[in-house]
Amino acid sequence: MKKSLLRSSLALAVLFVGTLPTNVLAQAPSQGPSISARDLSDQKLKAVAAALERVSSLRDEYQQRIAQTEAPAEKERIVAEGNKELTKAVTERGLSVEEYTSILNAARDNPEIRDKLLQHIQGHPQ
Repeated sequence: MKKSLLRSSLALAVLFVGTLPTNVLAQAPSQGPSISARDLSDQKLKAVAAALERVSSLRDEYQQRIAQTEAPAEKERIVAEGNKELTKAVTERGLSVEEYTSILNAARDNPEIRDKLLQHIQGHPQ
């Protein structure tokens, strides 16, 4: 059960990169220098974990609002508002969107970073 929870948490973490506004992601470098586990402080990983929690909540909230709205102009307004809130959820944790995205991509590709991030998501950093 614990391994299943870990896999689910990681899958969610990686998917949250896709919840960021596309215009913001376009500003993030697609191929930056790779991040090693040594490059990441516990503070950064804790910030990413906290941002993930808020991004998840916002994503659910805004998807529901969009689904309940029929007027295209209102949907566009809600999307714009959601994009602003998603960006704010990341930057309020002291991260840039680029940094947040890079760390999530590194967690996807590097098992050591992934494990450390999962520990912070679960609230048990070592």
